[in-house]
Order: sequence, then C-alpha cells, then structure tokens
Amino acid sequence: MDLPDLTATRDHARATAARLPHGALLVLTGPLGAGKTTYVAALAAALGSEADVTSPTYTLVHEYPTPTGPLVHVDAYRLGPDVDLDRALDLDDAVDRARAVVVEWGAALLPRHPEAWHLELSRAGARRRATWHRPVGGPA
Repeated sequence: MDLPDLTATRDHARATAARLPHGALLVLTGPLGAGKTTYVAALAAALGSEADVTSPTYTLVHEYPTPTGPLVHVDAYRLGPDVDLDRALDLDDAVDRARAVVVEWGAALLPRHPEAWHLELSRAGARRRATWHRPVGGPA
C-alpha cells in the first residue's frame, strides 16, 4: 500500500491498531528513512497514547502508555546481527505485559517468532510504501 503522506500513514496505523491483538509482536523492517519511527508514532496515537514518540536508537527501548497497556518500542539497529534479541530485549516479559511490542530492525526475530506481525516499509524518493508479510495481506 502506498503511503503518500502522513495522513495515509496514520490511516494505515489506525487500521493496524484495530486488528493488532493484545501482546502482539510487530517487526518493522526497511531502510533508514523509510518511516519506521513515524509509523510507531502513528500507531501509538491510534492506540490512545499521547506520548511524544521518538527513536530509541541510543536507549534501545521506549515505552508509551496506552489505555490498554504500554506500547513497547524497540530499535535493534545498534545491537548487530549476532545478538540474541529475545534475551537482550527480555522479549517474553515485554510481550506478556505490553499492549504491543514494536521492534524496528528486528528481522532476526522473524524466524523464531512465526506469530510476529511483519511490516516492511520502503522508500523511493519521497514515495513511501507499506508491505505486509505477516499476517499475509495484513490488516490494512
């Protein structure tokens, strides 16, 4: 699905929030500048958070309150390919207590988590695109 502007991104995130089960693991993949953190901000708002969403690149994890539990936002970019993300992120605990866990740069989690939702964000110039890989077809 094309995301030509912020309104389209917000609409897509709102559709995702409506279908995302409690405790879901959502993995966002895509290159730098594809809009991963922007998407998380739209998702947080759609889940009812009023928090200022920022990239957790240097802190690794941010949590944003929502009426149905925290949205846990992880940026695994700096962890590298050899790190056991499940252990480094204490993923089981996060999923158990969170409304949802969103992991940017978390492709390494996908083989071990077939239940994970996977959204690839891409960019060609100013044009952005969202492609669901799991669940097949996605919610939007």
